[in-house]
Amino acid sequence: MKKIIITAVLVLSGLSLFGCRTLATNHEPPLQAMQQSYSGVVPCADCSGINVSLFLQQDGTYVMQETYQGAKSGDHAIASYGKWARTADKLVLTDSKGEKRYFHPQGENLAMLDTHGQPIVSQFNYVLKPTQQDMPKTPMVLTGMVQYSADVALFSDCATGKVFPVAANKTLEQGYLAARKKPNELVFVSMDGHFIVEPSTEDGAMQKTVVADNKVKFDAGKGCP
Repeated sequence: MKKIIITAVLVLSGLSLFGCRTLATNHEPPLQAMQQSYSGVVPCADCSGINVSLFLQQDGTYVMQETYQGAKSGDHAIASYGKWARTADKLVLTDSKGEKRYFHPQGENLAMLDTHGQPIVSQFNYVLKPTQQDMPKTPMVLTGMVQYSADVALFSDCATGKVFPVAANKTLEQGYLAARKKPNELVFVSMDGHFIVEPSTEDGAMQKTVVADNKVKFDAGKGCP
């Protein structure tokens, strides 16, 4: 009888602890679905530090720039983009190649996690803090479907499935007209480009826009995977 009572108490205690953990998880401060930018300098194996800038957009996409500081060849910036999502305790970034990065919200900050989504135990800084900064102009490889209609271009991004307006670009427009087989046709394009946030010409609301930089290549026989 005593064993049964002890067992019951242990079970109830376990349920109580589980309930507390569930309550804590449910009350995790939500990452607001709004444009947010973060930055911080994290350790680097062969440079003085990596300046990480992360930009989250309302549409569930992100842009990240990592600038390797003090390298032998000089500062070197790499930009990437993709989709972000929030789990119970993590911010998960999935880039255009399908690779994931993890962060843990700590108040207003974001703590970088390791490649398995686990905390990094270190005396060095792995925290990004909120900042106000412009989107990076470092070119990234973008692939998607472009459509021109009445001189207005739209880019359907293969990696995120999002549709973005395209900044006026003569090279892009001429390439599209040469590749298309009929008016308003969607044509596959790969290019080096970047994103900017600017007011919409229709209602003035801020919107994410694609800027084509170089290496623009159309292929009417291809499509997004």
